[in-house]
Amino acid sequence: MIKIRHALMAALLPAVLAGCGIAEARPGESEVKELRYQGSAGAVTFPELAEELGYLGDIKLKWVGNTTSGPQDIQSAATGQTDFGGAFNGAIVKLKAAKAPIKAVIGYYGADQKNFSGYYVTENSPIKTARDLIGKKIGVNTLGAHHEAVIKEYLKRAGLTPEEIKQVQLVVIPPVNTEQALRQGQLDVGTLTGVLKDKALERGGLRPLFTDVDLLGPFTAGSVVLREDFIADNPGTTKSFVTGFAKAIEWAQTHSREEVIAKFEQIIAERGRNESADTVEFWKSTGIAGKGGVIAPKEFQTWIDWLEREGEIRPGQVKAADLYTNEFNPYAGGSAS
Repeated sequence: MIKIRHALMAALLPAVLAGCGIAEARPGESEVKELRYQGSAGAVTFPELAEELGYLGDIKLKWVGNTTSGPQDIQSAATGQTDFGGAFNGAIVKLKAAKAPIKAVIGYYGADQKNFSGYYVTENSPIKTARDLIGKKIGVNTLGAHHEAVIKEYLKRAGLTPEEIKQVQLVVIPPVNTEQALRQGQLDVGTLTGVLKDKALERGGLRPLFTDVDLLGPFTAGSVVLREDFIADNPGTTKSFVTGFAKAIEWAQTHSREEVIAKFEQIIAERGRNESADTVEFWKSTGIAGKGGVIAPKEFQTWIDWLEREGEIRPGQVKAADLYTNEFNPYAGGSAS
């Protein structure tokens, strides 16, 4: 079993503490109204959608670049380089265990029957069950995040022992290369999601071994975090931001696929970042289980249990109730104000 690098967390702590010092409010100052964030090339985040729909009020967003890694995104928020970031809930648990002063405030991605991650083999592969994976290679986009957690949970539920699970090799590979590596036999199983999954399945010759939604049911997999000192110093801004964010999610949850795609294409065209909007045509759903991104306790507890079982955190080191709050989400009470 390949653990999340402890050295990375150890190196992060001094920066976290430094970031906290920088972020401390000075008496008499008004609340922050401009929030720095990282986006994603060719995609639209829910805060960006909220701003376009006029849901953020006097809150403005400041794009500082793009990220392709959830753990990196929340580390940037924890160290004060940005004001918010999002990642897989298990990565949030790990960062909290490293004493990062962060709090999840809203869910922002997940899995359902329209939007899920699949773990695929070629049609003629002899792999039929979890036990067939012993000694085999599975391609994932990164270690210590969503896909590793789901794979380990799949293997455990299938009855593999910890020693047997260690014999299943996880290979980090860029998602754009996964399909080719799988078809050429460099991988035994490939993790596919989103547009890359859709295009691969269109070409045929692949079958799913399992999917995350079949394993766990519909679930919100990742959350957006703010620093705890930011929340304390900017309660009004936090409320406005999370409320607008939640309303944007609810808008996408209740409007037609065609309307959502059209709005995403409009936003990408208007922001002028020299990027293609082709991938948004494959958008199918938010994948978010809770209305407006409301967080359920199990969406953290599942990964706390996994990390404890893997020895990544100590039993009782992190509690779900300390990781998130629905206090600022208007849908937590049943309806938006």
